[in-house]
Amino acid sequence: MRFLDQPPRFLFFTGKGGVGKTSLACAAALSLAEAGKRVLLVSTDPASNVGQVFGFPIGHRIRAIPAIPNLSALEIDPQAAARVYRERIVAPVRGVLPEAIVQGIEEQLSGACTTEIAAFDEFTALLTGSAPTEGFDHIVFDTAPTGHTVRLLRLPGAWSGFLEAGKGDLSCLGPVAGLEKQRSRYKAAVEALADPAQTRLILVARAQAAALREVARTGEELAAIGLSEQMLVINGLFPSDETRDDPLASSIRRREQEALRAMPDTLRELPREEIPLRPFNLVGVDALRRLLAGDGRIPEPPEFPFGVGEKSLGLSSLADSLAKESHGLVMLMGKGGVGKTTLATALAIALARRGLPVHLTTSDPAAHLAETLEGALLPNLIVSRIDPAEETERYRKQVLETKGARLDAEGRALLEEDLRSPCTEEIAVFQAFSRIIRESETKFVVLDTAPTGHTLLLLDATGAYHREVERQMGKSGRSYTTPMMRLRDPKQTKVLIVTLAETTPILEAANLQADLRRAGIEPWAWIVNQSVAAAEPR
Repeated sequence: MRFLDQPPRFLFFTGKGGVGKTSLACAAALSLAEAGKRVLLVSTDPASNVGQVFGFPIGHRIRAIPAIPNLSALEIDPQAAARVYRERIVAPVRGVLPEAIVQGIEEQLSGACTTEIAAFDEFTALLTGSAPTEGFDHIVFDTAPTGHTVRLLRLPGAWSGFLEAGKGDLSCLGPVAGLEKQRSRYKAAVEALADPAQTRLILVARAQAAALREVARTGEELAAIGLSEQMLVINGLFPSDETRDDPLASSIRRREQEALRAMPDTLRELPREEIPLRPFNLVGVDALRRLLAGDGRIPEPPEFPFGVGEKSLGLSSLADSLAKESHGLVMLMGKGGVGKTTLATALAIALARRGLPVHLTTSDPAAHLAETLEGALLPNLIVSRIDPAEETERYRKQVLETKGARLDAEGRALLEEDLRSPCTEEIAVFQAFSRIIRESETKFVVLDTAPTGHTLLLLDATGAYHREVERQMGKSGRSYTTPMMRLRDPKQTKVLIVTLAETTPILEAANLQADLRRAGIEPWAWIVNQSVAAAEPR
């Protein structure tokens, strides 16, 4: 495989959800380890399934993979990272400062912002030669879907710049005394990412127009911040000799070839690898070896007949059931690449065609609803997206016009400096999410969410806000409604879990359902998308 030729120390696999980043990252790590290199495989996806691929629980600490000498793995868990991070900052002042001040510090470090920074802090430690990673020849990163990976890889530069401007006091980075050490670490991380001798970015895509457009945007954005050593992998290409006389197979092959002919010019300039679709499940060490070795043996056909269950409904029936209410929030959730954007668009159009007012929006930084719609707008359908940059600017303006209006020049300057922190974006996106939820009281809001892990982080922020409101309002006797209360009300919110009929998406959908239920949110339906069995192929 060309992307493993003379590999640098850091290999990043990135791309749209569902294109095969995890499979390729795991296979690459296995290949390097079996070549005698000491390899650390790291997942930065909050909904990591690296453990499922190897059939071995990994979690938030470096663990050796049994039966594979030289290979270890780590799944960065944002919540576990946040707990360790908070304790590292608070422990030195506990018993030294008054208890009220310590509690204030803990409250400042309890939000979603700190969760992101803690995970990011672990990420930068991996890039800067910290003690746990010193013995590894290669560190292979299986990243979260593109929108969040772009943000993660930008953060070292963003925080480095923020600290270089160097005003802060206590922030979600911690007390000022520790900032100098972090400044040097973030600077080293920026240098490692921008050094082609140290870092290679492997852009993974399927031969589909949307995936190719998205990975081209990602490559351009990351090249702009210095990640210039890039390669393109087209994964899961349908083999030409398998189309034969089957209309579905022929159509898939034709669609893929058209997408490759029309791929963006920036991708054409990159070194390219093409990997055919494999007829076996990519779980387990043997399957990973076969993935890169080119073994495409066709398995024995299943003994059960093709077909879908009698209980399954079509998308039109689902829209009919939703339309019985005059308004509400419809959230489509699931693993990246399962088709949430397409299905959200289809349901929004179906509801609008039934004469209902509909707002179609997305919380996925990498989603592009306009491309999915292709101009199919209706008078009662509006389309938007929660754009992190726009929402951050809106939030900054709001804070300066309210809180800033009461400050003198010096205080306002400090406030402006604080609002330039990358943490501001997390608060702004949560506010936008809350605003969308309120809007569903008067119309249908169909929300295409970010892939599972990051949507759960957003729901964690929603839960934290709910608990804080409960704490402040509980004893006052006044009535209140929080976004979390609306999400838990089945009359106001319908959660649709989208999956594919494949092992990893099904497992992730089941885990997502369990996480939602623990948060008091009951899923309303599952959608199994792109079912080959339902298409009745030959």
